[in-house]
Amino acid sequence: MPHPLTGITGSPPPWIMGVLNVTPDSFSDGGRYERFEAAVARAREMCAEGAAIVDVGGESTAPGSRPLDAETELSRIRPVVAALASEIPLSVDTYHARTAAACLALGARIINDVSALRADPALARVVAEAGAVLMMMHAKDAPLPHAGDRPAHYRDPVAEIADFLLRRVDVALAAGIAPERIVLDPGWGRFVSLDPAHSWELLRRFEELAERLAPFPLLVGVSQKGFLGVPMAERPPLSQLAALHALERGAALVRTHHPRMMRRFLDAAERMGRSFPARARYAAGAP
Repeated sequence: MPHPLTGITGSPPPWIMGVLNVTPDSFSDGGRYERFEAAVARAREMCAEGAAIVDVGGESTAPGSRPLDAETELSRIRPVVAALASEIPLSVDTYHARTAAACLALGARIINDVSALRADPALARVVAEAGAVLMMMHAKDAPLPHAGDRPAHYRDPVAEIADFLLRRVDVALAAGIAPERIVLDPGWGRFVSLDPAHSWELLRRFEELAERLAPFPLLVGVSQKGFLGVPMAERPPLSQLAALHALERGAALVRTHHPRMMRRFLDAAERMGRSFPARARYAAGAP
């Protein structure tokens, strides 16, 4: 039986998830797609560029950002979701159960909760009742996932982040979310640590991380992150290179601001004979 994401996207992995921030304050593109017309046009453009999923977010969780109430968040994203859900596989980046319920009712298929069900416990029930796919991200700050200045101390970041995510899987399963509808994201940059070395270690040991978290599909979201260590203008190609490294070691999805560039990286890798382990595992259904 095909994996649910294969059914949603109509394609095998690796899946490209385009980032659509309808916010005034996102760290890399804040304000560019705040207007309804610009957001809808960009979503369609990303699909033409190779995105299989568009991830719509109405609240920034970058360093220095402030939490939004669900009503404000929903007012930003509801028109975009309503306009696009019938033509594009949509993910909604939210930790609010109210926002998730409204967007799933409009036709969104995926909820991307960067708090991993810690910010709003009611979200698990909403996802379970809708039969949606749930993405859960590790973040060192809790219960709200906004990247803060609290340091993180790891003896072994791969083992500890994997253990955290598996504990959150238990919460999701207890709420009735089917295991095949769960996707895991180890988090990157300041969601993981103030020390860039921890994010680089996750990438270096990604194959081990994937083995620890099997059989769940993994999402890699390194796009534009500060741990890359270069100015913002130089991050797009380095982001795709880092994501490609993870995809070749077991990741199934890549969340990126630059779907066209990521698609070209993937096409070039395939022409060179590179392979993606997730394709065999999830195209027909995880074991």
